[in-house]
Amino acid sequence: MKWEGDRRSENVEDGRGSRVVTRGAIGGGAVIVALIAALLGAPEGTVRDILSGGGRTVEQPSNAPLDPAETKAADFVKVVLGYTEDTWHEIFRAHGKEYEEPKLRLFTEGVESACGLTSSAVGPFYCPPDHKVYLDLSFFAELDRRFGAPGDFAQAYVVAHEVGHHVQNLLGLSEAVHQKRSQLPEAEANRLSVMTELQADCYAGVWAHHVQGKGKLDPGDVEEGLAAATAIGDDTLQRKARGRVVPETFTHGSSQQRVRWFKAGMTSGKMESCNTFSGAGL
Repeated sequence: MKWEGDRRSENVEDGRGSRVVTRGAIGGGAVIVALIAALLGAPEGTVRDILSGGGRTVEQPSNAPLDPAETKAADFVKVVLGYTEDTWHEIFRAHGKEYEEPKLRLFTEGVESACGLTSSAVGPFYCPPDHKVYLDLSFFAELDRRFGAPGDFAQAYVVAHEVGHHVQNLLGLSEAVHQKRSQLPEAEANRLSVMTELQADCYAGVWAHHVQGKGKLDPGDVEEGLAAATAIGDDTLQRKARGRVVPETFTHGSSQQRVRWFKAGMTSGKMESCNTFSGAGL
C-alpha cells in the first residue's frame, strides 16, 4: 500500500509496553470457575469479577523497550484507521448520517475493555459498549507466519474488518444481533454470528473499493486481502486444528464465504451490497 506520508488518525491509543495486572485475584482456579460461568451464560461482569476475585485490573508500564518494527506497524495502523475515517465519513454523509469515529487501542498481551479482560490470544476485536477496536500488533506476525497471509494490505483488511463491526454498531445491528442470538439455540446463534462477521468482511471490501479509487493500492494488494480472508475462514482453521470441518460450529464463515463477501463490497463500494442478513429478520 502507498501509505507512508499520509495522515495518521488521532484516534489511536498506544498502550504498547503496558501490562494488565489484576489486584486482589483469587488465584489460578478462578480461570476454571470463570470458564464454567461463561459457558453457562453468566453475564460478562460476573465473569470479570470471578477472574479478578472482586479486585480490579490496572495497567502498569513496562521498562521493556518497544520493538522498532512494531512502531512502524503502529504508524501504519494509524494511517489505515485514518483511511477508514475518510471513507465512512463520506459514505455516512451520502446517507444523511453522521459517522462517529471509533478509537483503536494498541496493547501488549492483554487488555481491559468494556467487554472484559481479554488476552491477545483472541486476536483483534471490537467492543461495542466502548466503541473501540483492540489490537495487539503481534497478531500481524501471526497473520504472516501462522496463517500464511503476509503483506500490509492483509493487515489493513484486519483493521477494516474490525471497523466494519463499528459501523454495524452505529447502525444498531450489533445490539439487534446480540438480543436475537440470546434467544436462539447454539447452532442458529452461530449462523447469526456468521452473518455478522461476513457483513464486516463486506464493509472491509467497501472500504477497499474507496481506497483503491484513491490510488493507494499497489499491485498484489487485493490478492493479499483475499489471501487473508481465505486463511481465517472457519473451515480452513478447523481443518488445520482438528483435521475435520464442523459447519454448525462456524462463527465467522467459511473461506469461500469470506472471500465472496469481501469481493461483493469491493466491487460495489456500497453498503447496500452487504445485506448478509437476508431472511434473518434483522
